[in-house]
Amino acid sequence: MFDPKFYTVTSISHLVESRNGDSMGAQANLAYQVERLNALHNIDLAIISNSDPYVVLGTVLDQIIPHLKVDAATILLLNPQSMLLEYAAGRGFHTAALQHTHLRVGEGHAGHAVAKRRIVAIPDLGAEAGDFTRSLLLANERFIAYHAVPLIAKGEVKGVLELFRRASFTPPMEWLDSLYAIATQAAIAIDNVALHSDLQRSNLELARAYDTTIEGWSRALDLRDRETEGHTQRVTEMTIRLAHTIGMTQDQLKYVRWGALLHDIGKLGISDWILFKQGPLTEEEWLVMRQHPVYANDILSPIPFLRLALDIPYCHHERWDGTGYPRGMRETQIPLAARVFAVVDVWDALRSDRPYRSAWSEAQVQDYLLAQRGKQFDPKIIDTFFALLSGIGLLS
Repeated sequence: MFDPKFYTVTSISHLVESRNGDSMGAQANLAYQVERLNALHNIDLAIISNSDPYVVLGTVLDQIIPHLKVDAATILLLNPQSMLLEYAAGRGFHTAALQHTHLRVGEGHAGHAVAKRRIVAIPDLGAEAGDFTRSLLLANERFIAYHAVPLIAKGEVKGVLELFRRASFTPPMEWLDSLYAIATQAAIAIDNVALHSDLQRSNLELARAYDTTIEGWSRALDLRDRETEGHTQRVTEMTIRLAHTIGMTQDQLKYVRWGALLHDIGKLGISDWILFKQGPLTEEEWLVMRQHPVYANDILSPIPFLRLALDIPYCHHERWDGTGYPRGMRETQIPLAARVFAVVDVWDALRSDRPYRSAWSEAQVQDYLLAQRGKQFDPKIIDTFFALLSGIGLLS
């Protein structure tokens, strides 16, 4: 009886060819090869169309079980930090026997397959002591034949594929060839998913770094003008709520947030004696002050990841009737994010104490916003904002 414990792929043909009567007929072999190509193709599609590692691994197992005619299969992934083989996916089990597997490299059949980078074949698990005592529940599965295949991509072990049968099994050459081909494809799938996960993690860390930097800039702007301290955070939070209410996407909301946090960054270009002047500004001083959206554009537009956040810093002083600045845009020429922010910005400013006036009452603020509906502000956004205020109990 064919009973190796370890064998390499290069030795498979010799081992199988030495057996008489195991070869398939030409027609059956062709059908089997077509079936194998179909299984590999389906795994390829899973790699291309999914970024969720568990979906990909599940698809791999869904192809392996019928094609290799096994009863159950698992994939254990090698954790590069702990160097433990950990359960990642399984199919065909009656119990949860192996779902908490944590094996050291070199431990048990799967660990030996990884350590030696060879396929481990066990014709009769009942005659083997030790390995599957890691799970007493496995006895209820009544498995007999077992194979463990190291999953290797780019010269690195990614994990191990375990195959189980509830009947004795002497694998023919075509089965072993298919096992090797599918294991190779599975390793590529795992490697690609890992690369995608690493890229996603890097992108998330980069986005967090961007967000932290932008929040730091925003706090620095607030420190420069303590009279409006807290205004930026408040209007950012309310702008996000309003933008979400009108149906902006999560990706759009990211740039709305950044734009709101940096809405007054252009004031860095305004001299302190104008910015902090106690009395009213002269016409010449107003001309300078009205350049701060232009300065915001000059500051932010060279930064690629902030270009989509420019709408608010550059356009939040435009007016629905076309009398705003710096470009005199009107109605829907004004970017949506800027139209949303403009309403919230004025609403918060009027509700806050300033050196030159006390905070307005809620009724006064609401009357002003309604009076500016269709003049300073987009009418639809005013209506949506009032509905939002009513919903959160801030409408008097």
